[in-house]
Amino acid sequence: MNGNIFNDVRAMHEKFGVTEWVEKNKNNPELLRKFLNFRIAKMMDEEMNELRSAAFVDDDAEGVVDSIIDLIVFGATILDALGVDGEKAWYEVYNANMSKRPGVKAGRPNKFGLPDMIKDAETWKAPNHDDNLGIIPEIL
Repeated sequence: MNGNIFNDVRAMHEKFGVTEWVEKNKNNPELLRKFLNFRIAKMMDEEMNELRSAAFVDDDAEGVVDSIIDLIVFGATILDALGVDGEKAWYEVYNANMSKRPGVKAGRPNKFGLPDMIKDAETWKAPNHDDNLGIIPEIL
């Protein structure tokens, strides 16, 4: 553990053979697509259901924290397994969000009084992941 989730995920993948497995199967897009579907449709859905239950049925604060972290881990592990630089992708999205300004979106209810994140047409630039897609295009 070094405090960087993406480095920690890489270490976890090395320990459990995920990196080697993906490398061995990189020429089998059908299998890798099934792997992606399993991670998203099964594992992340399961964690979302556990999160909902912990938050709204069981009043389980520890379960809420654990489920949210598990969702982050699943997201990061999917990116890493498929050759995406998660840290680079993070900063693309982070920088795009930070270039927005606080404001109010007309016609959108705001029950909590928090500002919306407003994109200025002249200055806002969407995140661009074109050079950081790993093997995802080959398996989709």
